[in-house]
Amino acid sequence: MSRAIDVLVLGGAGVDTIVRVPELPLPYADSYMIDSGIRTRAGQTGDFVAVALTALGLRTHHLDFLGDDPEGDLVRALHRDKGIPLTAVPQPAGTKRAVNLVGPDGRRLSLYDTTRAHPDDRFPEDTLRALAGASRHAHVSLTQPCAEALPVLRETGVTLSTDLHDWDGENPYHEPFAYGADVVFLSAAALRDPERTLRRIVGRGRAEVVVATAGDKGAYVLADDELTHLPAVPPPAPVVDSNGAGDAFAAAFLHAWLNRETPLRSALFGTIAGAHACTVPATEATAIGLDELLTRAAAV
Repeated sequence: MSRAIDVLVLGGAGVDTIVRVPELPLPYADSYMIDSGIRTRAGQTGDFVAVALTALGLRTHHLDFLGDDPEGDLVRALHRDKGIPLTAVPQPAGTKRAVNLVGPDGRRLSLYDTTRAHPDDRFPEDTLRALAGASRHAHVSLTQPCAEALPVLRETGVTLSTDLHDWDGENPYHEPFAYGADVVFLSAAALRDPERTLRRIVGRGRAEVVVATAGDKGAYVLADDELTHLPAVPPPAPVVDSNGAGDAFAAAFLHAWLNRETPLRSALFGTIAGAHACTVPATEATAIGLDELLTRAAAV
């Protein structure tokens, strides 16, 4: 059956305020002078995945809650400028927002405002079913209320992916995502034993592939009961910001996976896109294009 949408991105729309700080952790002081400026721009995890997928030529649609506020206008403008269809469910609590402290080495500390949602928020089921039914695949963000959408998505038969970010392998909030998706991404940063966590995700859930990214140490891919370590790909320019690297990895992986590449080949695409994202300042919402991705993959 022909589908009008390649990837439905669910959740993760919002606005970040970027602050470059002299070091992380930031020592206490009464004040700091920020010579690089403090900038607010549209782009949280779902936005970045949608931008990256679109840059790779996939037909992408984004669904999330947005407020009728200046932050929501920034998100709408980003999607309009990038040519990404957006279905925005009204959110009286306002658009999600965060503050990202970025150190000189590109590491970041994110402060998320959790007041921009209500516990009883739900995506309209008719809208969710219609968009999922028109999609080849759905990528589900961790943001509330995406967990409640998982059963409906599964009923439509669409394949699912998710990014658990810095899950420690224990927080129960992440479990519906970890055990309900066909492709699971996460960071290895908070994992004491990455292989154990990856195998538990496969054993308890439905995942065909689980990928743990490890920054400059590369990535670990569990597929067909075999764990493989892929080394990192050197970035093409100096690293300035790691914000969005995981989203770029996921988008490039999904592009390859949806085009029937192997999990390892898909992960190679992900490492290249993630390395490229680290060279892009956090104030920009840009992603690697398909031609550049394929050229670098051929070189590797």
